[in-house]
Amino acid sequence: MATSILFSVAPYHIISYGTLLGTTFFHSFVNGIIMFRTLQRPDFSAVQRKIFPIYFSAQTFIPLFLALTFPASKLRGIAGGLAGIFHDSNHWTALAPLAAMLTCGAANLLVMEPLVTQCMADRWAQEKKDGKRSYDPAPHSDEMSALNKRFGKLHGISSIFNLGSFVATVAYGFDIARRLQ
Repeated sequence: MATSILFSVAPYHIISYGTLLGTTFFHSFVNGIIMFRTLQRPDFSAVQRKIFPIYFSAQTFIPLFLALTFPASKLRGIAGGLAGIFHDSNHWTALAPLAAMLTCGAANLLVMEPLVTQCMADRWAQEKKDGKRSYDPAPHSDEMSALNKRFGKLHGISSIFNLGSFVATVAYGFDIARRLQ
């Protein structure tokens, strides 16, 4: 007698993958851009400060869940879960993309987001001292110029991690498609 699909890890794996891909695509290429163009800078920053911890947590923990729910391949004799991820045949097609997703998400969650948030707080404090917003036209104080440069660098690094996570997520999608054939 066939076991119900509800008790298989496969649908939870696919749904989680779709959630990660959709969330990353939407926030990176739709939501973030529209908010930046629509909201005033302080409002945009306030919304992003609330979204990013949740977003980066998803980019960190969903890849872990995907590794744990990696479906077995009965035809190829490969176990599911972590044993399947670490199987020799899956090193480049599954392990590498999942590790890249996890690493990029964790780097943004644990390192970049706190650094960017602190830099933003430092810029707000400097704005009060200077009587001028960080995004107003130049000239800026030397302190604000340094903070703006630091913010740009940190934001750029975080964006690279985010793009890396997206590319790894898409690559993993090709592995899922390969396994469905």
